[in-house]
Amino acid sequence: MSPEKTFTFLVSRTDAIGDVVLTLPVCGRLKQLFPGCRVVLIGRTYTAPVAAACPWVDDFLNLDELLKEPATAQLETLRAYEAAAIIHVFPNKILARLAQKAKIPLRIGTRNRWQHWLTCNQLIALSRRHSPLHEAQLNVKLLAPLGDTSTPTTKEVAQLVRLHATEPLAPPLQELLQQRQPSQLNVILHPRSRGSAREWGLDNFAQLARLLHRAGHRVFITGTGAEGEELAPWLQENAAFLTADLTGQLNLPQFIAFIAAADGLVAGSTGPLHLAAALGRHALGLYPPIRPMHPGRWAPLGPHAEFMVFDKPNCDDCRQQPAACTCIRAIAAAAVAARVAAWAPLPVEQ
Repeated sequence: MSPEKTFTFLVSRTDAIGDVVLTLPVCGRLKQLFPGCRVVLIGRTYTAPVAAACPWVDDFLNLDELLKEPATAQLETLRAYEAAAIIHVFPNKILARLAQKAKIPLRIGTRNRWQHWLTCNQLIALSRRHSPLHEAQLNVKLLAPLGDTSTPTTKEVAQLVRLHATEPLAPPLQELLQQRQPSQLNVILHPRSRGSAREWGLDNFAQLARLLHRAGHRVFITGTGAEGEELAPWLQENAAFLTADLTGQLNLPQFIAFIAAADGLVAGSTGPLHLAAALGRHALGLYPPIRPMHPGRWAPLGPHAEFMVFDKPNCDDCRQQPAACTCIRAIAAAAVAARVAAWAPLPVEQ
């Protein structure tokens, strides 16, 4: 493909928020390879605000809405983009069949998905589970048929993980954050993972909240409404150490704006952690050493992103009881608090 010609590329990542964030380098790299190209991200309804917040994404195709249309309308919608290529970063057999029927010229998928052998015309040998590469590096390797055969470093892909808040933070929340003193940090704790990651444990988060409060910092708890109901006794027990409980109070655009206005966030390997890193805030991830969940594969990427992992060769004992992972729970709250205390307050983008 000629870099001088204007192309439209469809990038399909139809799973969770954190996975979408780590696919942003694919979009950014397309912009570098084909200046002026149009990048359309295909995702689920709840990830649309992430696409809107990324400077590399020109449009968003909502797969949930697309699949509500009649079959003929689905094809018409896909054909209307006149895409030069579709990159199936996350396999979706329905979308792969649609792209084939829409006769998108270049359809890129991985060799280890049988449906791609039937629907894609460019197959990439990509084994994620045992690869030493980060998820974002693996995603970019799908661009090989478009002329990018390099393996970027994590530092290089981190520069392409970028988000900006798309709407101003609600005035009451702005005022709440602005009440801090110069020496204080506004720290978000996101204790739950909705099953997407090993959890550090509420006892550890409670201890961390106490330590941060004792050090003079301000602690905010975030999560879904359902998580807020589940955490109600814990929140009440630790209310004296919390500046605010925001569980269930923020839609995703406001959550992105709140993270962007705070100093940093502590969480397991969750979507909010990756959002914080991409927004340029302090993002401290807590990980087990077990593959493929370890930080070598899923660490947050950003200018102020970091992680902590218990120093143990492996975590195989926890495979049988994931909910009781002793490795991640062994990360000391005092060590996490010390890492947070070393953060510098960050300016907020205007």
